[in-house]
Amino acid sequence: MTSAHHDHGPGEHAGHARGVAADADRRWLAIALTLIASFMAAEVVIGVIARSLALISDAAHMLTDAVSIVLALIAMRLSARPARGGFTYGLKRAEILSAQANGLTLLLLGAWLAYEAVRRLIDPPEVEGGLVVGTALAGIAVNVAAAWCISKANRTSLNVEGAYQHILNDLFAFIGTAVAGLVVLLTGFARADAIATLVVVVLMVRAGYGLVRESGRIFLEAAPAHLDPDTIGDRLVAHSAVTEVHDLHVWTITSGQPALSAHVLVTPVTDCHTVRRDLERTLQSDYGISHTTLQVDHAPKDLLDVRAGAVDDAHCETPHGPVHRDEPHTH
Repeated sequence: MTSAHHDHGPGEHAGHARGVAADADRRWLAIALTLIASFMAAEVVIGVIARSLALISDAAHMLTDAVSIVLALIAMRLSARPARGGFTYGLKRAEILSAQANGLTLLLLGAWLAYEAVRRLIDPPEVEGGLVVGTALAGIAVNVAAAWCISKANRTSLNVEGAYQHILNDLFAFIGTAVAGLVVLLTGFARADAIATLVVVVLMVRAGYGLVRESGRIFLEAAPAHLDPDTIGDRLVAHSAVTEVHDLHVWTITSGQPALSAHVLVTPVTDCHTVRRDLERTLQSDYGISHTTLQVDHAPKDLLDVRAGAVDDAHCETPHGPVHRDEPHTH
């Protein structure tokens, strides 16, 4: 007897709730975009007048902030489309593409700013400290407001988190710029502008690497970082009727939507449907996995003979990957 089942978790009510939450997220992102775009235009002009690389770099970073929010909004719209045709998951991973693009732009922008900062360390230009400080303080206020707006959205989404990291790093950049401008104003030490830029570069590279790494894990079908497939396999095989679990795969469809599939073997007298329902409840309650595909079969006689010690334990020499059994066993 075989029981194969694909469980999608809560139905229409959950879908409606997600739709309402997505609308709220888009609203907060749009407000943040308006704040950033308005200030960015003014900052470019002031940065050129003040001859401040830190201000110009902040403006460039704000441009990537604006682009990151636009990408996030587009990705949210695409991911909400229903599955059809060859896109059996819909376009849910459009949000992950957006997050990866945001991470890559942070890394590329960081590399360019590092190059420019080193050039200005070697040959520092004159910097108008007063203009730099005033503009940076205004930028801090704008970015605090924008960061607050995005923090109200769903940051468990890697897409939203990508936009948030852009703005958060821009906030750090403005703080560094304000400090650098104050140093230039009080001491005349022009290299402070470039030093502040290098500090911001470190923060940008760190945030960009994190986004690229997390989005890369999803594209490579790696298990979510907080879920250990071996632990889950051992938990499933702990069920009294389960003799073996193999072909166990855990991956992420998109942010906050883990999925699992496995082949489960049970004792001959067991009802496969009952075991499947028990395991689905365990996966939902213990690991938060509601999107599951479990194939449940009765264990073949040769496996039962292995358990009884009647034959050598050669069953694990298969291409399935790790095998989990209800007895001490080396995976």
